[in-house]
Amino acid sequence: MKLKIALLPGDGIGPEVAAQAVACLQAVEEAFGHQFEFVEAPVGAIAIDKTGNPLPDDTLALCKASDAVLFGAIGDPKYDNDPSAKVRPEQGLLRLRKELGLFSNIRPVKVFPTLIEKSPLRENRISGTDFVIYRELTGGIYFGEKFLSEDGNTASDLCIYTEPEISRIAHLAFKAAKTRRNKLTLVDKANVLESSRLWRKVVTRIGESYPEVELNYLFVDNAAMQLILNPSQFDVILTENMFGDILSDEGSVIGGSIGLLPSASVGDESAMFEPIHGSYPQATGKNIANPIASILSAAMLLDHFGLDEEAAAVVRAVNKALKNNMVTSDLDANSKYGTDDVGHFIASHISDSDDFRGLNKENIGLGKSTII
Repeated sequence: MKLKIALLPGDGIGPEVAAQAVACLQAVEEAFGHQFEFVEAPVGAIAIDKTGNPLPDDTLALCKASDAVLFGAIGDPKYDNDPSAKVRPEQGLLRLRKELGLFSNIRPVKVFPTLIEKSPLRENRISGTDFVIYRELTGGIYFGEKFLSEDGNTASDLCIYTEPEISRIAHLAFKAAKTRRNKLTLVDKANVLESSRLWRKVVTRIGESYPEVELNYLFVDNAAMQLILNPSQFDVILTENMFGDILSDEGSVIGGSIGLLPSASVGDESAMFEPIHGSYPQATGKNIANPIASILSAAMLLDHFGLDEEAAAVVRAVNKALKNNMVTSDLDANSKYGTDDVGHFIASHISDSDDFRGLNKENIGLGKSTII
């Protein structure tokens, strides 16, 4: 298969983790005979510094002309700490989602058995956790009309949703539940918000077309508690933009590190793949960022194009890294391995067979291994 992939490394640790995702996709190219063309472009703070625009026109044009977008991370403290800034890196990401019609953000949350002791939560609470969040991505409060009074003392953000916006992602979530454990939980705040009551009405109606899927409802505050108290109860979570943003970041605690969670943002014609973490500016250039979320996002890219075997090979290689404690310091404070080590290890094991038996431990420190 030939794919043109727009590479948007972004800010902070984005270029470092994206580079490891690219290395793994290049390993897939070699092992499976595909052709992936990567074309890099700026976005976020680095784009503001270069052009004054967080999403330059050339970057947007590239994304529209590509088969997929591989995204790093976005954000910079000089904008985060300046409430008066009129142009912000995040504006580029929001516009990109809107321009590409990426209305559904898919965020899987799964506990890796080899990392279960790394979680701050008890093993008996999180064992067996495997759910996916379907977050509506182009509507809601993030995109609603914003108002600030002339004296700067009054502000508002409008949360607005339409039936078609809710319907299209609801169908995707129900279809996903049919391929999993046939359970869908709608998270809203229907006891307070009119927009949530519309969500509940539309999703309830659509649920009648999927009788095999059990439909449940949770208010977002209760859902936040249940994610910690009993995360294994969830299969597919469907929710609006802001709630999904918050809950998916909370979900990262379950597995032990936000550096493990990938995501896919899909629309009718375009798709973008990125780790859910931010730009982590404190770690920039230190070779300590966890690249696994970015690498697993690359696996989701492969899966999106029906390359199931290739995606499975990437996931197997990640599992080998975790099993052999080839991890960054967020997962093991005593780890001597960096971003490059972990990425190289995973890329070098993508072509391994399922009956992989052992590693030459002396070579692990070099980011490579041999079968014994």
